[in-house]
Amino acid sequence: MKKKYWLVLLIIMILIGGIIFYKNRVKDFKNGNNKTSQEIVDYILNISSYEVKVTVDVTSNKNNNKYILKQTYQNPNKSIQEVIEPSNIAGVRLENDGTNLKLENSQLNLNTILENYNYLGDNCLDLYSFIEDYKQDANSSYEEKDSEIIMRANSNIENIYIHEKILHIDKKTNNPTQMEIKDNKQKTTIYILYNEVKVNSTN
Repeated sequence: MKKKYWLVLLIIMILIGGIIFYKNRVKDFKNGNNKTSQEIVDYILNISSYEVKVTVDVTSNKNNNKYILKQTYQNPNKSIQEVIEPSNIAGVRLENDGTNLKLENSQLNLNTILENYNYLGDNCLDLYSFIEDYKQDANSSYEEKDSEIIMRANSNIENIYIHEKILHIDKKTNNPTQMEIKDNKQKTTIYILYNEVKVNSTN
């Protein structure tokens, strides 16, 4: 009789523990703490707008340029990139509406700026450029590693210095943390660090 009593009690305790565990798992999932890798990738691919502050390092055979930029994007193709540092070109704004590139800062010789600062006027520095490359590249891929998702895509422009792009996503925040752009010899030519990120996604 006692054995049956303890057996029934044990079964009840196991059932209660199972119910509590299940409820906590459901709660975590609803809070967004349990997104799968594919869900995070889909979130990035469906970004509708963002505002980021980035530190960019550009390395070439001749020199190394470093600057801080503020980038904003609004779906489908409006982007603005503003230079914060270095101070000698601070305030330069590049606005792209998908067709035209508009440069603003009447106090500076903008042609000279674009000659001296490689890729400053190129949208390869923008997050949305990576998203388009990822969607168009039949061999694009992603992997889960420790606390991040790593997305890889080849650039859709023919430039030996901008061959592959690698975007790192934090699994907790679902935000990008860094992006590497490599040349056709797998050397990093551009490194982008995301310091401040505000993202809106349709997914």
